[in-house]
Amino acid sequence: MARRLLLLPQMVGITLLALLAVPNTTTLAFAPRHSAARVAGHKSVSPSASSFVQRQNYASSTRRNVLVLPDFINADVVSSTTIAAADLSSNLASSTSLLSFSDQGQNLAGIFFQASLLPYLTFLYFLSFRGNRTPSLGNFGFQYLLLFVLGTIPSGIVTKSVYGLSLANVDWLHGGAEALLTVTNVLIVLGFREAMINPNYNQSGSKYQNTPQILAGLVAALFAAACALGPRIGFEPHSAFLFGAGNLPQDMVSSLPFVTHAEPENALSIPTWAIHFSSVFEFLFAMDIIWKFASTSNNPKWKGMTWGMLPLHASGIAACTYHFFYNPSSLQFVVELQAFLTLVGNITVAIAAYRIAASNGWTFGELNPFRKGDSPEVIAIDEVAAVPYNVVAAQDSELLLAAKLITLTVVSSYIMKYGELALDLPFSANGIAAGAIVFGIPAITGYLYYNRGKEEGGEGFKLPSFGGDEGGEGLSMADVKKFGVAGTVAYILTELAFWAVAFPVASTALYQTTGHWPDVFNDDNDRAAVLAFIFTGANIARLLVPLRLGAALALAPWVDANIVNRGGASDEQ
Repeated sequence: MARRLLLLPQMVGITLLALLAVPNTTTLAFAPRHSAARVAGHKSVSPSASSFVQRQNYASSTRRNVLVLPDFINADVVSSTTIAAADLSSNLASSTSLLSFSDQGQNLAGIFFQASLLPYLTFLYFLSFRGNRTPSLGNFGFQYLLLFVLGTIPSGIVTKSVYGLSLANVDWLHGGAEALLTVTNVLIVLGFREAMINPNYNQSGSKYQNTPQILAGLVAALFAAACALGPRIGFEPHSAFLFGAGNLPQDMVSSLPFVTHAEPENALSIPTWAIHFSSVFEFLFAMDIIWKFASTSNNPKWKGMTWGMLPLHASGIAACTYHFFYNPSSLQFVVELQAFLTLVGNITVAIAAYRIAASNGWTFGELNPFRKGDSPEVIAIDEVAAVPYNVVAAQDSELLLAAKLITLTVVSSYIMKYGELALDLPFSANGIAAGAIVFGIPAITGYLYYNRGKEEGGEGFKLPSFGGDEGGEGLSMADVKKFGVAGTVAYILTELAFWAVAFPVASTALYQTTGHWPDVFNDDNDRAAVLAFIFTGANIARLLVPLRLGAALALAPWVDANIVNRGGASDEQ
């Protein structure tokens, strides 16, 4: 009996490997060796042998594979093992909403996340241009984000291979991975803030020396150790991050007068919610400080960096929204949207960093590794890099800022974790509500910065012209109107073309994500998902308004000849 019990973990492991390794219609038959011939011939297994059949339907193949166990494993051992295997395979089958970078390689979110890496590396290159005078600690903070990306790889492997779940549903690893993102934002805020307020920064550099970098390295090392040792020391799938410090006892939660729902098993712990909220608040602090850094560096292009960070802010809100609804597979489009916003955000910050670098003297000559150090271009850039910052007085001490952040984080975490138990919405998986949250909060943030820009004497948010020089005017509707009716019709056709393409693209994206075509008439979630993709695409298309106007202008002569004046009528100009 002891020998059989020792075999149980091995049998579960074999079952897991078989489930993961066979990409087609599979029959896993557990039977004594003497039944092997019958199983291989697809005949019924002997009644004396317990069997478990797990089928995974893949349209591409109908091949069957058989796993046969030794004779000494009899029916009672097999029966208990197959129950565990069934539970495990069920978890794997339902684990389609994967949040980590590594375990989404085969779905749309994985494609977006992987595609976002190159724009981010481009962003880091331009940000590090010496003419920008980017604070070294802030620059290191943006580089540290790569550790967060890399950190999701081992955590994703552990959550999927050990627990058969997504990273979002393994609290202790989820919180640990998110902690790397929190460290990133702290480094960015500290670096840019110190450059703005430290009067000795221009001469002696950072007062922190290398302490933040060392502490950040320790956090990364602790997370790596947790990934390696956590499963071995008994951490379960829903073991709370930081041992659930701050979680209220279940009896106390149940007795709260406003609680009307039981908390799901995969609910985030207080420490994990705190890490998420601190990341969101710190990122907002970073956007604000970088906006102010435009005055410190005498370069208004830094305000464009804040605008470039807005889609990344929306990506963070999307992650929190998904957790607010307890990570349901029916809201998978939120995960895809988060990944898409990450890609868009990395592109926009790369563009913003390029504009900053170009304004500080960057040219393609910087790519020449053999350029002489005494060339006029290099000397000019060195002069720009030597210009000191405009130091301003600190409005709040670091201690007060930390107290504000901790208070906001803790209060928000408790309100979110236990307050949502009084609502029906988090348990409804409402796609329309999820989309409203994802876009609504960043829209408010963008509106505030728009007004802030106007109050400071600017024009608020202004799209790049893509035409004319930096101080000139690009294309506008006035240029289209010069073509009269033909110009107006051409513009309408270009807009109709966008919407004609947008719906099929959004529908295809949903199909790639969920495996079914959207039912926009009867399914609220499908309708919300399609509208969310189209809405996001429409906002991105706004960045290309000059190109769309150019397309309308190019189309106007054809419209004039083939539509407006087809019957010989003359279009009055």
